[in-house]
Amino acid sequence: MSHAFDKTSSSPIARAFVDARRAGRLLSPYPGPMPATMAEAYEVQDEAIAAWPDRIAGWKLGRIREPLDQQYGAGRLAGPIFSRNIWQAGAEPTRFPVIDGGFAAVEAEYIIQLGADAPDRGDWTSVSVAPLIGRVFTGVEIAGSPFAAINDHGPAVTASDFGNNAGLILGDEIGGWRDRLADLTCTVEIEDRIVGRGGSVDIPGGPLDSLAFLLNLLHGRGRRLEAGQLISTGAATGVHQIFIGQSAVADFGPDGRIACVAVAATPTA
Repeated sequence: MSHAFDKTSSSPIARAFVDARRAGRLLSPYPGPMPATMAEAYEVQDEAIAAWPDRIAGWKLGRIREPLDQQYGAGRLAGPIFSRNIWQAGAEPTRFPVIDGGFAAVEAEYIIQLGADAPDRGDWTSVSVAPLIGRVFTGVEIAGSPFAAINDHGPAVTASDFGNNAGLILGDEIGGWRDRLADLTCTVEIEDRIVGRGGSVDIPGGPLDSLAFLLNLLHGRGRRLEAGQLISTGAATGVHQIFIGQSAVADFGPDGRIACVAVAATPTA
């Protein structure tokens, strides 16, 4: 299946989200009939991916909680992470853009980097994915959408706009991850106040189960994962809303800290 860049889209919803994101402006109300199923949501998402002028460098996973997981037939949702929206954490706080009036949040996550192209199959498990993994890093997913109510109408709406992803801040590599992955912990602070505590145990089934889910989902969508791509496996401490001008720190203990600050989004090419 071809997914080449296409400036146009047959989906008015996809076009509206792409235009709003590129302009750095809020979008209200939702720009069309809200998708009722995950399949409908991913159709919109695929249209928007085709219209976005950048390559996919990874994917994010988000949790679908009870009882919506039963209603929508999935415990997770996925969205693309584009190459120009991946930033390497450094000594100074990483600046990330937030659309004024839209939605933004920070999420401490464990990031899997694929060490090999994934064979195209649809029966992956948390055991069979392990050989695909090259490295594991700390990270902060930047959740974000021009539609402020992105999380208020169920997971299909969330998935329709790139899965509510606005970028990824990549932290340090986690040494010895194969022996430690089940025991990793972290906290998130916003404006020097701890707003979340958790760890890999708070990701249902663990990070490897997130990877297996994504591989199976993408198989059904005619997509695949490639060596070097980054998989943000799910919020370890929760989803923490943030506003322009606020600072956050994700503390992964012996595996490092990631500091970041929200700045006003500007139009992009």
